[in-house]
Amino acid sequence: MLWTDVHQIAEALYDSQPDTDPQYVRFTDLHQWVTKLDGFSDDPNRSSEKILEAIQMAWIDEAS
Repeated sequence: MLWTDVHQIAEALYDSQPDTDPQYVRFTDLHQWVTKLDGFSDDPNRSSEKILEAIQMAWIDEAS
């Protein structure tokens, strides 16, 4: 997975963090969780607030 795989990342986060409400996740925690996902192989420094926000919104959609 790369940072641009927003929906795939959101699905993986939904599965790996089942008790977490994505609406209240801090971007620092989100960044850390994404980089630790199985199959994530992108450069951790390539993320941005815009990408993290897109992931968070996709995760919120996945959880609802």
